[in-house]
Amino acid sequence: MEKLYKKLESYGQSDYYPFHMPGHKRNPDSVRGDFPFERDITEIEGFDNLHHPEDILLEAQKNVSKLYGTKESYYSVNGSTAALLAAVSAAVPRKGQILVARNCHKAVYHAMYLRELKPTYIYPQMDMKWWINGGIFPDKVERCLAENPEIKAVLITSPTYDGVVSDVKAIAEIAHKYEIALIVDEAHGAHFQFSNYFPTSAVELGADLVIQSFHKTLPAMTQTAILHNCSGRVDGRLIRRFMEIYQTSSPSYILMASIDACIDTVTAEGHEMFREFTKMLEQARKRLSQCRYICLADPEKDVNGVFDYDRSKLIFSTVNSTLTGAQLYDILLERYHIQMEMETETYALALAAVGDREEGFERLCQAIEEIDREEEQKVKKLDLTGMEERKMDAKAMHCVLNQVLSVSEAMETESESCILEECIGRISAEFAYLYPPGIPLLTPGEQITGKFIRNIKIYTEEGLYLQGLEDYTNQSIRVVKQTTKEQYEETNG
Repeated sequence: MEKLYKKLESYGQSDYYPFHMPGHKRNPDSVRGDFPFERDITEIEGFDNLHHPEDILLEAQKNVSKLYGTKESYYSVNGSTAALLAAVSAAVPRKGQILVARNCHKAVYHAMYLRELKPTYIYPQMDMKWWINGGIFPDKVERCLAENPEIKAVLITSPTYDGVVSDVKAIAEIAHKYEIALIVDEAHGAHFQFSNYFPTSAVELGADLVIQSFHKTLPAMTQTAILHNCSGRVDGRLIRRFMEIYQTSSPSYILMASIDACIDTVTAEGHEMFREFTKMLEQARKRLSQCRYICLADPEKDVNGVFDYDRSKLIFSTVNSTLTGAQLYDILLERYHIQMEMETETYALALAAVGDREEGFERLCQAIEEIDREEEQKVKKLDLTGMEERKMDAKAMHCVLNQVLSVSEAMETESESCILEECIGRISAEFAYLYPPGIPLLTPGEQITGKFIRNIKIYTEEGLYLQGLEDYTNQSIRVVKQTTKEQYEETNG
């Protein structure tokens, strides 16, 4: 069957006149700017319908499923966000209970809000050397499921934003022992399939639903993702229902064609593309690992729950330097015109992907090496005690909070604004998260602690980008008016 992206190219060059949406009518002169209007269509004759695929889109999704070896695979043009919402909604009944890794993306919390779910959180181990989240221990999952028999699904993020992979196979076996599904947010692992240099995909390790962002690590346009149904444990009818609910009724054919072209490319040329990419990546990693002050992180396997590690994530730790992660990020951007993926108080993260070129790796290596030499001179002039104090300060940052109300309870009840310093002990009515990666530091329903407030101030001082709070100045937080679950239940029946 003809490929979607090829058919779209041909149609854009044809003489068909569009008396249909979109309003630009494939006329590039209708608006300022240069956009691919000639390929931007709606559900017209011959191009199928994503919400009722019978022809070219059905075949395109089957091609994804065939390549990854899944039962079914679904396009998501609303990114991994829509796929996560659909996966959680299909796997857990309304007001049901779900076991969630606390370092999951904000979309998972939004699913819990929309479906009024009760979360049980499981925290990843902390890697204190690199100050990143480690993996999820399978025995912790088993313990949580044994203590909470009402849990209907398990959801973990693997790999994490930083590349840490948990023991998915062991966790899947535990979930199936309790006859529930394992959902894996593998948004950052769509490339695992194409090279043994990378960890094994959750698709092959027994996970039931796997979400992948094609645009993160594969040559596809932003907002493209896939939801894989790897087993029959979650009803495919429900998956399709919720994918339709959470996606636009007017999906972009340009985005869908981008997924189709990506699959066609990696199917035909993926082996050679990834061979060249991993060769460049490994050479860069070996070179960067020689730096002593801007250190390339290399999490140790079988420690802190790290079952495996995605080496395409280049984490540059600043704990041995005079810099913060945010300062390193700014130097790379302003002096070297290198845009990193994200920064934290102790590191800056670069994402490497198959679209990278040798020139890009060379620029990154030269920049880090130069900054490392500068840091060597600075550190020699300083008393190292100050640096040790900064590292110890970072080690106190991890914050476990008590969930008093569910996310939906906290968001639906009456709330009020409270000055940051005065909200200790109160229950949050909103999210607070660093973006990227979009992992909540605080969720609605959690009790605010002095340690959390201290952390917020540190993040702000470090120049990190805090989002989620209604108050963009980060001086106040919305909290529920009731301060205990008992008071909430008394008021709300």
